[in-house]
Amino acid sequence: MYSVTINQRVEAIKNNEEEINLFVEEYKPFIAACTQKVVGRYVAYGQDDELSIALMAFVEAIRSYDVSKGNFLSFSQNVIKRRIIDYYRKEKKHSVVVNINGHLEDEEEETDLGIAMSIDKYSEEEISEYRRLELEQLKKELKEWDISFFDLVNISPKHKRTKKIYSKIIKFVLSRPDIMEKIKQKKYLPVAEIEQSLKIPRKTIERARKYIITVVIIFTGDYEFIRDYVNWEVE
Repeated sequence: MYSVTINQRVEAIKNNEEEINLFVEEYKPFIAACTQKVVGRYVAYGQDDELSIALMAFVEAIRSYDVSKGNFLSFSQNVIKRRIIDYYRKEKKHSVVVNINGHLEDEEEETDLGIAMSIDKYSEEEISEYRRLELEQLKKELKEWDISFFDLVNISPKHKRTKKIYSKIIKFVLSRPDIMEKIKQKKYLPVAEIEQSLKIPRKTIERARKYIITVVIIFTGDYEFIRDYVNWEVE
């Protein structure tokens, strides 16, 4: 039994009110970060209407999600963004303001401009929060392989030649659906098959086993922000 990804977890709980509530509570920091990204300022639960809108949007995203919509976190972020923009348009559509030239303008346009300027910008704080959530999920998944972050620090390749060998193995594994199936379903790395195909010594592959499995999990799972750290390893 392989680890359940965030996408699979959401699909499993979408009709379970209790599980949805638990999931929302767990992802409140993520929801707040998404909201701050849209409105361009700090927001707090119990104080800002935008967060209430975002919570409802996140639940909406859970209930309407399926794997064809891609990564759930990205999908839910877009739903939150749309609902907050809808909220601003509804609240501001009858308001007018005086601009610096003294002309009356529809505040909706001004509000939307402010939102548009922030929509595609991630702050370092937001990226850190997304990455923290991904690291928590990865830690759970690696535990099923008896792999810890401490292990990875010790076995990560330090030399250019070693990195090149590990990269070759990882690219080979990712290119082979049959090997990926064994890793996901049977929970083991087919060392002998890799050795025979790549002519890399068995000891080298064994030594790299935990590292290879970790990178493969990251590249085939919902780890968009962690992936930035390992992209160079497999290019």
